[in-house]
Amino acid sequence: MEFSKRRAADVAAAELAASVASFGLGVTQDEIIDERRGSAAAAFARHVAMYLCHTGFELSLARVAVAFDRDRSTVAHACHAIEDRREELQFDLWIGTLEAMLRQAAPLAPSRDVAR
Repeated sequence: MEFSKRRAADVAAAELAASVASFGLGVTQDEIIDERRGSAAAAFARHVAMYLCHTGFELSLARVAVAFDRDRSTVAHACHAIEDRREELQFDLWIGTLEAMLRQAAPLAPSRDVAR
């Protein structure tokens, strides 16, 4: 896949992850995507969205960083913070449900079976 198409797909994945985080946390998608840090709730929702993008779409930290217009170290910090919270049973169940939602929404890869 050429670079511009891959980047567009990554941005679409980030927007979908931000939408799922927005739904799950009641923070607007605009606040999550905003280049400013924003409120603590917006920053946490952004962490969730970056984590979901990384785990749900299996994007590298670098690709998530580009899609969210953030530094790779910021995405790494967000993913570690969310992963640490997964030790809490309720949080683990909640984030696991959001991950499953995102995986179900992932586009189908082109194959011969889809064209039939």
